[in-house]
Amino acid sequence: MIVLGLNTFHADSSAALLRDGVLVAAAEEERFRRIKHWAGFPAQAMAYCLAEAGIRLSDVDSIAVNQDSQANFAGKLGFLLTSRPRLALIASRLRNRRARTSFPELIARSFPADAFAGTIERVEHHLAHLSSAFHVSPFDEAVAVSVDGFGDFASAAWGPGAGGRIDLAGRVSFPHSLGIFYQTLTQYLGFPLYGDEYKVMGLAPYGVPSRLDDMRKIVQLKADGSFALDLGYFRHHREPIGFQWDGGAPAFGDLFTPALEGLLGPRRPPEAAIEQRHRDVAYAAQAIYEEAFFHLLNALHPRFNSSNLALAGGCAMNSVANGKIRRVTPFRQVYVSAAAGDAGGAIGAAFAVWHRHGGKRSFAMDHAYWGPHYGPDAIAAAIADRNAEIAAAGCTMERAADEGALCARVAAAIAAGEVVGWFQGRMEWGPRALGNRSILGDPRRADMKEILNRAIKRRESFRPFAPSVLADFAADWFEDAGDIPFMSEVVPVRADKRALVPAVTHVDGSARPQTVTRSANPLYHRLIETFRKLTGVPMLLNTSFNENEPVVCAPAEALDCFLRTGMPMLVMGDTILRRC
Repeated sequence: MIVLGLNTFHADSSAALLRDGVLVAAAEEERFRRIKHWAGFPAQAMAYCLAEAGIRLSDVDSIAVNQDSQANFAGKLGFLLTSRPRLALIASRLRNRRARTSFPELIARSFPADAFAGTIERVEHHLAHLSSAFHVSPFDEAVAVSVDGFGDFASAAWGPGAGGRIDLAGRVSFPHSLGIFYQTLTQYLGFPLYGDEYKVMGLAPYGVPSRLDDMRKIVQLKADGSFALDLGYFRHHREPIGFQWDGGAPAFGDLFTPALEGLLGPRRPPEAAIEQRHRDVAYAAQAIYEEAFFHLLNALHPRFNSSNLALAGGCAMNSVANGKIRRVTPFRQVYVSAAAGDAGGAIGAAFAVWHRHGGKRSFAMDHAYWGPHYGPDAIAAAIADRNAEIAAAGCTMERAADEGALCARVAAAIAAGEVVGWFQGRMEWGPRALGNRSILGDPRRADMKEILNRAIKRRESFRPFAPSVLADFAADWFEDAGDIPFMSEVVPVRADKRALVPAVTHVDGSARPQTVTRSANPLYHRLIETFRKLTGVPMLLNTSFNENEPVVCAPAEALDCFLRTGMPMLVMGDTILRRC
């Protein structure tokens, strides 16, 4: 059975393809469109998945979509009767629903020469999230939890998973949402773009706990483990929030009312300097999110009597909270989906449909390399197209004789302080660069964070960088570092190691490591091992290969980023470009 899973009509549009319950390909539409968080119909991601599988759309048995407008109907009706939202809000929801019903027409328009003859199957939004974590986890049984903004009138859902089955046991319904809470505070703090929440996470350690009491007025914890918002601070439940696709990029209007500024003070304009009060609000937002999140997890553990947790939903991108789960809850084993946000719904919908039809579990996702691959000919062609610019930049080009020589050359350059663009193999699935579309640097250099933020990434100075560490050495350098293949948890750097790797140690002594195994990525593992033998440090600084754009997908985009940023070295396959 071939299932094509889609996250569509939403930010982080994506596609994933299963053949007989085994993942073949997955990619986000933004990587092809070159617009961050691209929202809409993922035609190019679908085309890639079909090509990678060597099939046509007509060969697909089922298209699985991570949205079901019929789900939670009773909750929707009850909200309309009791809350009486403005008619404009109801009208906007109906327009969105009508757009989704045009789905078969969009398929036909996008693939005019390849008629789809299978079935279209809807999967409730949060069930798709739960499936994207549990059904690809290493667990035979677990508590599956999804927490996000909203989907199908719910903001969180949970239940036990066993074998191929997930039983939805509880939800938090619209309008209460931890995702909306965090997004609202992100807007208030002057980070207006969709997906900017990670900036608040990075800013929070610079704050102090002076605003916790104020923040607790916004989020209340309930006896059953769930949570509720004080809706006086929010607009999303009463009136339509301006949401638009600006060339495919999602953009939101303000989610908060004047009452929030009455509580916390004036909002920060995006161009304004960050003051200590902003840092303190970021601290409080993160702390209260964690209080509510752990309150939920601690209530679920005794209810389902499992020490395994499979976690997804946009809030599962909160790697700071994820890294504390084993310390502050009874869960001992944690699996966080590689694409925990809405993009991951494509994989989740596909696996949910596979198991809906009686399919058995035979796949576990232990790496994220499910995107396009470009061989030597494609790399050579991209270089040939830019020969004049490469020459004008004063670059030399060489080919490494073998992988050993390549790793020795690159490890020596990094140890000498050079920043390296590293383009290899299949592109990563999910938001993290994990060693195939990465910019690499020396974690020992105290100035490397400033160099990258100012000259290469051109972003806020407070934002940290992450390490890729050999899995066999992770426990020597990090506390509570288990298997973290998708860079999904922030954990403490061991106190005696922090001064050795200042470029990847945040202000609070933490880091967000990726554990690298030889089986998951042999070449990247070999490069880090070569660096370890050279320096004694078993890790590299790893950040995504991009500059305020989606992570690069194709060789031409890697070249463009290299030439535009002044990066000293670019490695694509066995080809090395270096500025003289």
